[in-house]
Amino acid sequence: MEQVIIIGTGCAGLTAAIYTARANLSPLVLEGNQPGGQLTMTTSVENYPGFPEGIDGPELIMRMHQQAERFGARFLYGTVEDFEHREGVNRVKVDGKWMESKALIIASGASARWLGLEREKELVGHGLTSCATCDGAFYRNVPVCVAGGGDSACEEAVFLTRFASEVYLIHRRDTLRASKIMADRALAHPKIKPLWNTVIERYLTDEEGEMRAVSIKNLISGEIRELDVKCVFVAIGHNANTGPFAGKLAIDTKGYLKPAHGTEMNIPGVFAAGDVADQVYRQAVTAAGLGCAAALSAERWLAEQS
Repeated sequence: MEQVIIIGTGCAGLTAAIYTARANLSPLVLEGNQPGGQLTMTTSVENYPGFPEGIDGPELIMRMHQQAERFGARFLYGTVEDFEHREGVNRVKVDGKWMESKALIIASGASARWLGLEREKELVGHGLTSCATCDGAFYRNVPVCVAGGGDSACEEAVFLTRFASEVYLIHRRDTLRASKIMADRALAHPKIKPLWNTVIERYLTDEEGEMRAVSIKNLISGEIRELDVKCVFVAIGHNANTGPFAGKLAIDTKGYLKPAHGTEMNIPGVFAAGDVADQVYRQAVTAAGLGCAAALSAERWLAEQS
């Protein structure tokens, strides 16, 4: 029986691990299919407090990992397949084996939806990203494009106008799915150029493997042409990693965990932190803050049970 099991090793999970380890709870931290979360796909992080020169995403995660280990957190590679709450115990099935814990902190994150094109994984961080807030500042005075037509795509496009020379908004339909206020704001901006009824077919790179252009196709005329851009921002949504908890924990209509109060879920001893429960901010620093909150809540809850 563990005191605390933490699912996920992104900023939320590792911050929760640091706090619970310092509280002498000896947390067991489960690393899933993508240890370190989305930050490991970011080549440079410039907006995390305390690093005025910026820091590579993988290095930031590694430092958090080492910090948690220093205080006594234990790490185990494994994929959570199922969850159940039985007689006051929270159980998770990890690679076919059930593990029991008094408190459970879920920080399993969210996965960006991608376009499913060739070489996509290797291009992430080299002119392909899903976060304008994270990476927009790297593309000053060059053309970029945003793929998508919802609120997120419009928000990303408007944000990118602070840096890019031009922002092409590529959408497969002839009208945006975004709310009217967001759509109007995006379409009114002189830097944003919508490309209607259009899809990206291929990513095109230079000799160094960095994005130089995309091959786009007009779905009405069938015309295929190259569009010079230095970065593609994919904004077609995220999927919260909540599969094992569906039908057992409170989940909102978009698939994110829905805490009943703060970070506390609807089942005693279960807490949620980071992108798995945050569809608004999705930043490293907010994930870390929620990881801290979940850890403190779990610590207090455990103290009340003794």
